[in-house]
Amino acid sequence: MEVVSVSFDLLRTFLAVYRSGSVTRAAGLLALSQPAVTAHIKALEQALERPLFDRAPRGMVPTAAADQLARRIAVPLDSLEELVAGDLGDPAEVFGRAVHLGGPAELICARVLPCLAPMISGGLQLRVTLGLPDQLLGALADGALDLAISTLRPRRRGLRVEPLCDEEFVLVAAPTWDRDGLERAPLIAYGENLPILRRYWRTVFDTRLTRTPAVVVPDLRGVLAAVVAGAGVTVLPRYLCATELADGRLRTLLEPELPPINTLFLVSRSGVQHPAATAVHDHLLLQGRTW
Repeated sequence: MEVVSVSFDLLRTFLAVYRSGSVTRAAGLLALSQPAVTAHIKALEQALERPLFDRAPRGMVPTAAADQLARRIAVPLDSLEELVAGDLGDPAEVFGRAVHLGGPAELICARVLPCLAPMISGGLQLRVTLGLPDQLLGALADGALDLAISTLRPRRRGLRVEPLCDEEFVLVAAPTWDRDGLERAPLIAYGENLPILRRYWRTVFDTRLTRTPAVVVPDLRGVLAAVVAGAGVTVLPRYLCATELADGRLRTLLEPELPPINTLFLVSRSGVQHPAATAVHDHLLLQGRTW
């Protein structure tokens, strides 16, 4: 790409839009109005004599020229932002420093936040959104999130999808229940249609589960609490109930040779990310191998 003299403000705005995928999100990060951000992008495109973004219904999609520009300017701009923040003595003012991360509530609380605690104590700012895959991936595409953990592999353009970890599912109950009583034990479920239980029954027992759940709690931590108290049986990710299994408050009713598993994915927008988001991304991928 030909070198053109443009202002720091235009490049800073470009990088914010590029990383967030959204004029609205970039405006919030930079404390500018949306018209000002749009004007900056248009001015930069005119100076470079080429389009940098395709305007899509769900945000700004970078062109090949934008990818090339971002690769060239990201490191020096980030270094300058760090220098300015250090001089001002207020690192919280560096745009984009807070990493916006979304994921399922149970995994975020049980695994992700403890995993990121050392980074947070070292200065990382984190903003967490809890939700279901469609909601989180929509927020990622709109620029409201930097990273998302999804229980489903997304098929959206412009997203980078990487396996994070596998969660193993186990059939569990309080010690008062055993496998012989499985047919009469109340089912404690995450959803009315028994989403996790049905899959376990189909995979392990090779049969379709048609029973009605006794309790439906749209949070696996609530399912866990009910089962520990003796309300019935359920299927949970092993990581979520490892402590209760270890101390005897829960027991596994079956140990199949090939237990059902589900792969979780770490999803980000394609292209150059802010260093803080990259650090969180890399740390999660590394630690996820041990989950």
